[in-house]
Amino acid sequence: MTTTAADGTAAAGEAGDGAETPAPDRPADAAAPAGPHGYAKRKDQHLKRLRRVEGQIRGLQRMVDEDVYCIDILTQVSASTKALQSFALQLLEEHLRHCVADAALRGGEETEAKVAEATAAIARLLRT
Repeated sequence: MTTTAADGTAAAGEAGDGAETPAPDRPADAAAPAGPHGYAKRKDQHLKRLRRVEGQIRGLQRMVDEDVYCIDILTQVSASTKALQSFALQLLEEHLRHCVADAALRGGEETEAKVAEATAAIARLLRT
């Protein structure tokens, strides 16, 4: 699903064409840090969880296709949203425990950058 701005352009990070856009707090030419990332130890669990959410979304499509009652669809939208929020919080916790903690041990500008990056990610989550 792509959202559009008032001028009709796709909103940042939601191009809708599958292309990744850099995070707003990271320059366009900055590459994502190489792994392993904080979620690496639980990668299989995360993928399983995301597949479950994908199934919920497909179920929503089926409900609309089958003309299910609006409130029933909204109930499932809420469940799907909560599942994604729960996943995001777990991923954020792992990022803080691994990436931010590692940067804090090194100190300096990297610590400041990781804290700013995490803060921006939290702000994005709070807007949803």
